[in-house]
Amino acid sequence: MGRPASHQGPRRAGAADTAAAGPDTARYHVPNLERALTLLEFLAGEPRGCGVSDLARRLHLPKNSVFRIASTLLAHGYLERGGEAQEFVLGRKLLALGYAAVGETTLAGHALGPMRDLRDRTGETVLLGTLLEAEGVILEQVMSRNPIRFVVEAGHRFPLHTAAPGKALVAFLPEAERTARLARLTFPRFNRRTLTSRAAYERELKNVRRRGYAVDRAEEVEGLHCVAAPVVNHRGYPVAAVWVTAPAYRLPVAAFARLGTLVLDTAKTISAAFGYGVLPAGQTGSRGGAA
Repeated sequence: MGRPASHQGPRRAGAADTAAAGPDTARYHVPNLERALTLLEFLAGEPRGCGVSDLARRLHLPKNSVFRIASTLLAHGYLERGGEAQEFVLGRKLLALGYAAVGETTLAGHALGPMRDLRDRTGETVLLGTLLEAEGVILEQVMSRNPIRFVVEAGHRFPLHTAAPGKALVAFLPEAERTARLARLTFPRFNRRTLTSRAAYERELKNVRRRGYAVDRAEEVEGLHCVAAPVVNHRGYPVAAVWVTAPAYRLPVAAFARLGTLVLDTAKTISAAFGYGVLPAGQTGSRGGAA
């Protein structure tokens, strides 16, 4: 769930930090790296983000230094611009690093039980993923026991305009962030079912918000269908998506609504572990909507 919104108060990285590390290591420290780490840790407690001037003032750092550090972190995906004021917020690339560091994040730890239950109820492969830059990335999977099944490695990336989890995540982003992301999104064609324009994609996202779940009608990989729903944190922000994937002959379009209800219930169960009992109010719509 990350650090709480309250912060212990800004302080400048420097003598206190290096002294705490011990005299034998302090002389090897890189001041600008310490400043960058201080900035990231501070933003972890500021979910609404901060601008350069505010960061410089609250961290007691030179404005030019903050600007250069933030710009570098932004260029590498560790910061993003969010909200109408385009203030700096933590980037999702940090989630991928944390996942690699500990092997299983709190997110995956909370999700695996419900994912196994969903696999057992549907008989199909269940996956967990999140946004990473202009794509989605797979974090975890629970494989189907069927001899013909979909298997993919953690870290595999997927396009946001075709994949059901990509649609589920983008659809439930805050409006300003969603608009900014759509402005950067491209729509390459994979087959005749691929959505290849922003207008078509936005119509699809509207249906996703109405139903509460998203679908992939073999829009990238022929013969592969998916149904996904967003996992949200205690603020209602979509931190991940959970989805079922299967061959189209086992998961036909006619079964999307039934599977959508099961996937949405699983997403709610995982979301509850992050302090959110239901998906964003007014956005789930009818569970039985047409696919």
